[in-house]
Amino acid sequence: MKFLVCISNVPDTTTKIAFTPDNKELNKAGVQFVINPWDEYALTRAIELKEKLGGNVTVLNVGEADTEPNIRKALAIGADDAIRVNAKPTDAFFVAQQIAAAVKEGGYDIILMGKESIDYNGFQVHGMVGELLGIPTVAPAIKLDVEGNTATLEREIEGGKEIVEVATPFVVSCQEPMCEPRIPNMRGIMTARTKPLKVVEPTGEAARTQVTEFALPPKKQGVKLIPAESAGDLIKLLRNEAKVI
Repeated sequence: MKFLVCISNVPDTTTKIAFTPDNKELNKAGVQFVINPWDEYALTRAIELKEKLGGNVTVLNVGEADTEPNIRKALAIGADDAIRVNAKPTDAFFVAQQIAAAVKEGGYDIILMGKESIDYNGFQVHGMVGELLGIPTVAPAIKLDVEGNTATLEREIEGGKEIVEVATPFVVSCQEPMCEPRIPNMRGIMTARTKPLKVVEPTGEAARTQVTEFALPPKKQGVKLIPAESAGDLIKLLRNEAKVI
């Protein structure tokens, strides 16, 4: 069984966000980057299935050279090898093209990724990959088990849960509580240094979208305190200013 796990390089959740002077890019100065937390569920579950069924886990990242420390971390957690597409991940379609090209070349059975990245929260790439490859996509899954060439997945839907069976190959996006993400141990860190990391150039079309401007959300306004005897003023404020009634 061949697993491909797609990982994103994202700012740590505690990062204070700032932008470049033209407001078109994140200011990376002093920012700590991590593996996208949702992708860690995909990576850990792929490793668990490999340990149970046998096979190989490859991690793939679309990113420039500064993403390699987190790729090595994924190898330390338990992936067998890695691919880095040497390009800036400009938009979801561009990233999906790179993943689809890697799948076609590598003949992977299961393509796993997090449900979305925590920086853009796009929830797009998995569906695009499935469409480009002409294979099923299950999103987002909270359980994944494999028996032979058939997988059983569980996902949450409005009012309950849905059980899905699908034959390989397929794409799945993962979220909690699929598994308990692993952290690398010392042996994993040492062996990760010698595991193969292949760098390839991007393929396909250029990005179809471009960023015109980023902006921070407006600062929260101070609260207004209304005396108990002036309940009528509260109703007016809720209707005319907050516009919630």
